[in-house]
Amino acid sequence: GLKPMDSNGLADPYVKLHLLPGASKSNKLRTKTLRNTRNPVWNETLVYHGITDEDMQRKTLRQGQQEPRDPTGGWDGSCGCHPGVISVCDEDKFGHNEFIGETRVALKKLKANQKKNFNICLERVIPVDRGGDVEERGKILVSLMYSTQQGGLIVGIVRCVHLAAMDANGYSDPFVKLWLKPDMGKKAKHKTQIKKKTLNPEFNEEFFYDIKHSDLAKKSLDISVWDYDIGKSNDYIGGCQLGITAKGERLKHWYECLKNKDKKIERWHTLQNENHVASD
Repeated sequence: GLKPMDSNGLADPYVKLHLLPGASKSNKLRTKTLRNTRNPVWNETLVYHGITDEDMQRKTLRQGQQEPRDPTGGWDGSCGCHPGVISVCDEDKFGHNEFIGETRVALKKLKANQKKNFNICLERVIPVDRGGDVEERGKILVSLMYSTQQGGLIVGIVRCVHLAAMDANGYSDPFVKLWLKPDMGKKAKHKTQIKKKTLNPEFNEEFFYDIKHSDLAKKSLDISVWDYDIGKSNDYIGGCQLGITAKGERLKHWYECLKNKDKKIERWHTLQNENHVASD
């Protein structure tokens, strides 16, 4: 029952999702476009990685539909979608995508591991609540394991999600740096490979620190995510520090690693705009 958007009395709809609060293209997902229909059936599954219990309490999924007019279906505001739900749009090959309608679902209405279907009318425009939207820089999935066999700490950098966009094209070219401090000299630093043009990079890289278990309690692991720029200094996206002096999840992760030798422990950490060392 979508409204007709094209001269043939039909539409070319697609659906866009935006997780609120949260800026940047990284937390927007979209379906493919279906042609010449007012009753589209997508049967597509779109996945957000790295959603925490806290996110479930405070975030809202915004959905909308459009008739696209921008062939890339970009989130450039051209279809009148507010940055911020489930939008249905109409894709148009020439001009701008046209907004059909949108709706929202608060994530706290969902129960873990239970599928829930919603049958909701699309509204023309729902005002966006801009309050309390801390600038989000993304999250990183890190694994820690103290290996008794190898006599050292193995740090895994698995992936990042919803990174802040640093480049004019709306993306970043991210890489991750590790620094075990204080005072381990050159051996203290590692970095991952650079992933081009993505806000949700998968690294799956592991790094080894040759260190006694008893010394680990005195160390902090500084993790920072950077946007690589050719010929100029790299942009800092965000970071986090794990260790005994850290707080909350970051302390807990370090403590669990120290307590459970030879067990790999993975945790998501929120990236923050903390003090950071110039990227070399």
